[in-house]
Order: sequence, then structure tokens, then C-alpha cells
Amino acid sequence: MLNLRKIFSERKTLLSSIKQVLILALPFILMDVFIRILASKISYFRPEMILSNLLFTIIWIGLPVGVTLNLKGIASKIFYSVYFGIFFLTFFVHCVYFPYTGFFFNFNLVLLAGEGSAYLLDTVLNTSPLILLCCLAILVLGIFIIAKFIKGQKGSLRNLLIVLIAFFVLHIITPVFMGAPSSALEWDTWRNPRDVYENFNDANKNIKICGLYEYTVRDFCKTFFAPKDAEDPNELAFLEEIYATATPHSPNDYTGIFEGKNLIILQLEGIDSWLFNSEDMPNLYGMLDNSLVFDNHYSFYNGGGSTFNSELAVNTGFITPISYTKNAYTFSTNLYEGSLPKLMKNKGYDVNVFHMNSGEYYSREINYLNWGYDAYYSLMDDGSYKDASYELDRELILNEFFYDKMFKQDKPFVNYIITYTPHTPFSLESDMGQLLAKDVYGDKYPELSEEECARLFAAETDYMVGLLLKALEDNNLIDNTVIVAFADHYLYTLNDKTILDKYKETDNNLINLTPFFIWSNDLSPVTFDKVNSQIDILPTVLNLFGIEYTEEHYIGNDIIDDNYSGYAFFCDYSWYDGNIYSENGIAIKGENVNDAYLNSFNDRINRLIQQNDLTLKYDYFRRMKSSSK
Repeated sequence: MLNLRKIFSERKTLLSSIKQVLILALPFILMDVFIRILASKISYFRPEMILSNLLFTIIWIGLPVGVTLNLKGIASKIFYSVYFGIFFLTFFVHCVYFPYTGFFFNFNLVLLAGEGSAYLLDTVLNTSPLILLCCLAILVLGIFIIAKFIKGQKGSLRNLLIVLIAFFVLHIITPVFMGAPSSALEWDTWRNPRDVYENFNDANKNIKICGLYEYTVRDFCKTFFAPKDAEDPNELAFLEEIYATATPHSPNDYTGIFEGKNLIILQLEGIDSWLFNSEDMPNLYGMLDNSLVFDNHYSFYNGGGSTFNSELAVNTGFITPISYTKNAYTFSTNLYEGSLPKLMKNKGYDVNVFHMNSGEYYSREINYLNWGYDAYYSLMDDGSYKDASYELDRELILNEFFYDKMFKQDKPFVNYIITYTPHTPFSLESDMGQLLAKDVYGDKYPELSEEECARLFAAETDYMVGLLLKALEDNNLIDNTVIVAFADHYLYTLNDKTILDKYKETDNNLINLTPFFIWSNDLSPVTFDKVNSQIDILPTVLNLFGIEYTEEHYIGNDIIDDNYSGYAFFCDYSWYDGNIYSENGIAIKGENVNDAYLNSFNDRINRLIQQNDLTLKYDYFRRMKSSSK
């Protein structure tokens, strides 16, 4: 006969245990849910992170519950109180910091606490009352649970060990569910959850991958306990020798000719030299009549994300490391005191970025804000487009919000505009191809070759340039604005490489020849034939705007400087000076090659690459700033 009293007693005990577990877990569940609501504003999601995120959350919430229920006496109350207190404090900081900055807090900021401590109270006071009220409610709930629901436990060492072993085993295997890490050479490691988790240099992506609790612990350990890469005293001595010298850039005839003017940096996606002509791009090509033209410019690519390599170079003066494998966008916490936006902000400029793509792509938003820009604006994140029309370059100007941000400024401005349309695939089967073909030919459009599609796509960029010039004129900015236009790379994304063979030298790195000019409505055309690359754009622009800088703080040069002879180097250590093209230390082409000059120049290029790579590796400008305090 069934013992109903025993069954009811066991069921009552089970329900009581479940109730106790849920009560102890409730504050942690609420904190996790609230952070997820904040993080919903971040446009990053990959299906392979779902299971790992869920497991991390379960084990980090299950840990305090399991330990508290199996510790003896007052120890259970102390453990739960400390655990809750630590995570509530970090939760509260996230709630204050994220709405204010758009980024979740990371412990690296503690190292800079002195610089921001004066604003801490104001930040808290300016936090949304609703957020503060929710934080207060969770705090009160946690204190209430500690006071009323955690009483002297009998304790169970066996059960405690089971809880701890389960936690550690699950914690070890959980990252496996994100998939395997990519090769370090892959261009898209910025979006693979396992790579983002391993590198742990993007707070917003990581909190969506890990959840609040794993993120907090991993961030703390990475910041304060992770073993640092072994420092090579010879490498540091090399950098100390370079940066011990501080040579101010000497003025020349062009120094300060644009001082006080607005600046637009126009980064042209895939506009190769053979597309840059009066027939395909009449608006852009017509600007040469009022430009400083640099007709021996090479936008070389190296590492993953060739477009972003140019963005890094033009904004900071440095490039993706060549001597070791690390993508450019992974240096998002490095200090760049000599960056373009920081120096222009010091002169009173508003500095903003405009692009089609989301801020999470290449981790652009976190990088651009780190470099010193005020904001990164994305057409994709606008939310108002019902089709792929946001990929049309014209929308950079036609979008009403973008238009106001670009041309309705109260202060002098720097607008960094990145085009997109001339992007692979060059086919009428793509969304972009169909949009442009219908726009030009109507619904019955002809078949177009890949080359014809590339020209069609470039024409869209040129249409945007026409809109840009019209907007400057309509807003009385045409005579007070400088446009720096350059291509991010040659059109290597073509499937049919024979197209390039028709128009340029393709059997060596001189294939990287691309357009670069600086336009101002009051200029007479001047052509400079010195060899240069994207690392030289920043020093040249700084000189033209009359901004003093230290030459050793950049690996590039002011192209207009009489002392600059002109050269470009590439990711395989080859180089070109306008006469000699050298590969593997040997002159492949050139006249009157002098062995002493060749060896000297090889050493010079090796030294520049070493300076670039080690400066990024050691975050050397931060070291310099810290040592000067």
C-alpha cells in the first residue's frame, strides 16, 4: 500500500528545495536579464554562441546557489553576500557606463581611473532614473534574501565537491561549443565567437557571447592576472632609441595652407587606377582641376581586412603588423596620441565617421572611438531601409540624418566617409548589381561583363561625389572644405584577374597603384610624382592644416617635404622608390643600381617595419605616457 504521507512529505521537501534554489538564483537572473536588455542594442549575433552563452550563465548562477546550500553555518551567508556584492557592483557599473558610452565596462579602464574619476559622480547622477531604480530593486532583493532566506546550513562536503567539480568541468568544455578558433590569418576573426572570446578585446561582443558573469571574471583575470607576453629587452631598446629623438616637422611652402578649414576624408572602396577617369567617374576625376595630385600612390594591403588596414594607416600612421600575425582591428585598446581625430579635436573640430556597414564589422566602432572620433554612423544600423539600397553610396549623402550630421555643424568638422558600392561581387545577380542596373537601364537591362559591372559600380560612387560637392555648395561650405580622396586598395576582388592585366602592371607589388589627391576649391592643380603610400597621408594632411607633429611618431612622411625622396614598401619587405623595385633584397627593376644604396634602403625598410610592428606590440605610446608621469 502506498505511503501517501511519505510521498507528500518528499514532494513537499522537493518543492521547498526548488523554491529555495529559485529564490537564491533570482537576483542573479534579474541582473543577467537586465544586461541582456542593454546588450540588445548591440548588432552582433552568431548562432554558434547561443549554447555557450546559456551554459556560462547557468554555471555562474548555479555556483553561488550550490555552494551556499552546501556550506556550513554562517559561511553560507558570507559566501553568498560576497559573491552577490562583487557581481552587483560590476552590474551597476555596466548599467551606468553602457548608456553613457555605448560600451560595456572593462577592467582596463581601472588603470585609467585617475583620468575619468572627476566625471564619475556626474555620470551616475545623469543615469536614467529607471535604470537606477532597477538597480536599487535588485540590491534590496539581494539584501532581503541574505537576511531572510540564508540560515545556518548543515552543510554537505560531498555535495559541495560535486557542485565545484561540475562547475569546473562545464566551464572548461563550454568554449568548445563556439567552434574552433580560426587561423590567425583569416580576415573575419573579428566576428567568429571563439576568436572574439579568445582575444577578448571587444567588450560589447564578449558580453553578448559570455553573459555578465563569465565576462566579468574573464575580463578581470585577463586584465590583472593573464601572463604578459615576454618582453624582449632588445626590442624595447630599439624603440627607446627611436622615440628618444623628437624631431619637430619642419615647415615648408604648403604648411598651414588649409588651417581652419573643414576636412572630409573620402576613402574610396575599390576605386582602382583604371576606373579613375573622366568617362567612368567625371565628378571625381574633375576634382583634379583643383587638387594636389599624388600620381605615384600605392594603397597596399596586408593582413586580414585590407580595407581596414588603410583606415588604420590614415588615422594613426601605422599599419597591420608584417613581422607577426595579428589583424589590425585587434589593437583596439592601444593608445594613439598622434591620431588624426585626436589632433583635430585639439583644434576644436567635431570628428565623425560615416559608412554603410555596421560598427561591429571589423570592430570599427570600438576602434574609431578609441582613435578619438566622436561617433561612428552606419546606414545598416539606421533601420529605415527595406532593401539593400543602403549599400548604394548615394545614401551616404541622401540619408537625411547623415546629411544633417555632415553638413549642419556648428563647429569646424572632420567627416571620415567610407564608400562601399564598388565591392565584390561584380555581377547583376547581386542585390547591388540589380539595383544599379535597373536604375541605369530600367527593368530590361542588358547582360554586363564583370568589368562592365565594376565600371557601373564605380559610377555609383561618382554619383555620390557629385551629391557631396552639391551639398557643400548648398550649405556654403564649398570654399571652406578640403577633401582628401584615396582608394583603400586596388581591385583585387575581381574574379577575372585578366581584367587587371589590361590596365596595369600585375606581376609584382606595383599592382597596388591607386588614386590619391587632395582637393580644395581655391587650388590650382599641382602634381607630385614622389612615390608614397597610405602611411604618408596623415603626416601630409597634418602639415597642410598647420598641425605640429613629431616625425618619429609616424612611419610615414609628409610627401611635400623637400627632404622626402619618396618610396613605398609592401608586406613582403619589397619596396619601390620610383626607380628601383626591390624584392628579397635584390633589385628586380631599375637603372644605375648602386649596391650600397640598395643595402642601405633594405635596412631602412626593415627598420621601419620593425618600428611599426613593435610599437603596436608593446602599445609603446601608452608606455611613453605612463613613464612620463
